[in-house]
Amino acid sequence: MDVPIELGPCSNGEYDPVPLSPVAREAQRRVRADCDGHARRTNLSRRRFLRSLCGAATTLLAINACSEESTRQHARRKPGGTYAVPPTAAVDPDAARAALAGDEFVFDVQGHFLDYSGAPAPQPGRDFWTGFPQQQCGEADPRVCFSLDHFMEEVFLRSDTSMVVLSALPIAPAGSPLSPAAMDHARRVAAAACHDDRVLLHAQALPNFGDLQANLDAMTMAVEQYPIASWKVFTNFPDLYDGSGNAWRLDDSDPTLARVGDAFIRHAVDLGVPTIAAHKGLSTTLGYSSPHATPADVGPAARAHPDVRFLVYHSGFEADVTEGPYDAAAAQGVDRLVRSMQEAGIGPNQNVYAELGTTWWSLLARPEEAAHLLGKLLTHVGADNVLWGTDAVFYGSPQGQIQAFRAFQISEQFQEEFGYPALTDEIKRKVLGLNALRLHDVDPVTVPCAFTRADLEQLRLALPARVERRGPRTRRELLSFVARERAQLGV
Repeated sequence: MDVPIELGPCSNGEYDPVPLSPVAREAQRRVRADCDGHARRTNLSRRRFLRSLCGAATTLLAINACSEESTRQHARRKPGGTYAVPPTAAVDPDAARAALAGDEFVFDVQGHFLDYSGAPAPQPGRDFWTGFPQQQCGEADPRVCFSLDHFMEEVFLRSDTSMVVLSALPIAPAGSPLSPAAMDHARRVAAAACHDDRVLLHAQALPNFGDLQANLDAMTMAVEQYPIASWKVFTNFPDLYDGSGNAWRLDDSDPTLARVGDAFIRHAVDLGVPTIAAHKGLSTTLGYSSPHATPADVGPAARAHPDVRFLVYHSGFEADVTEGPYDAAAAQGVDRLVRSMQEAGIGPNQNVYAELGTTWWSLLARPEEAAHLLGKLLTHVGADNVLWGTDAVFYGSPQGQIQAFRAFQISEQFQEEFGYPALTDEIKRKVLGLNALRLHDVDPVTVPCAFTRADLEQLRLALPARVERRGPRTRRELLSFVARERAQLGV
């Protein structure tokens, strides 16, 4: 662990990492220096101090100082966003606890782990782990840092997270390090360890990748086999990797793309799972920027399907876009989502939801932009429809992100000038967990779960073996399998 709260640069695998801003670089430099001195003052080893609340407070204080200096220099005013952390919190555990600790229910709707225990995964799954800071966890094989054991420890033991949704990756199911079977195995391990249902599952749907009917049949089989809470889609897959143009839209409005959106959504409703989580934003991967991760299709799809709930992963955020006041004409980043909703007549707290995975992490050291982004989402998507997500375990424990969000405030000047709401305790509780409970229609898990690595190992041995479907077992499955294979081979 280099600093108490990781600031980057790195990626969640779905976009190219963006270099740190000058403010973030200076904050990182100050944090390293300050932590050495503060560790001595508090009689802690540097390692223990980095994991402490005082370490997190030291990071946020450094970001505050650097952001204020930069904003005063360029805009001659205070920043629009800041962390409400007193200076004493850097060395006083009680002050740090008052600023950063909390009892909110935390429900993370975007979690991932990577299972490399089987046969080598094909590209891009094989190297998916290489862009994440979690690889520095100390294991001899860095891929082990992304294992289920580490996921459980970082999320449930080292953070205040009580529930999590496991969500699919932009990788074809065959050979994926986060396959449906692996996710369901994780759900069962967590249920055995904690005696509750704190892990929910998203099922991947790739309606444009191969034969449409085969993909719809795969959705049916997923619902029959697993307790699916929602569908995870990437409208820019596989175009995000190969620039092939093979992509789709939720509203089927582009005749040059696969017309699969309406069929997919109608089938999701028919299967009784009318919640769709769509990756939107974070468009640039391996140097290629796919235009098909735009959230422009969200509003029209939500208007056409009022019985469906659309969860916009990353909220349309782009790592290389500067978030400012809403500008419908420019329509970059999150503004694209807002404009799409407005043009379709979708108001706040209706059937569009915004998620903060990677988005909030990316803006930790950019508090002025963070204030604009959160302010826009709370105003236009609605305080009841903004959901907490972290992309754990890719950035390590999500605890630093939780602590930063607890302390974050939107300035009174920004509230008056742009109409943003104050970040009250009530709004933070909604975002951190209550909104996700309502969306998924589940009861909260509020009892902490304690376990050891040995406990997890014993549970894996005691549970029935995880069985991957190696081949079709019925005629319908055979037809679907053949159609998919032929489509992937271009036959």
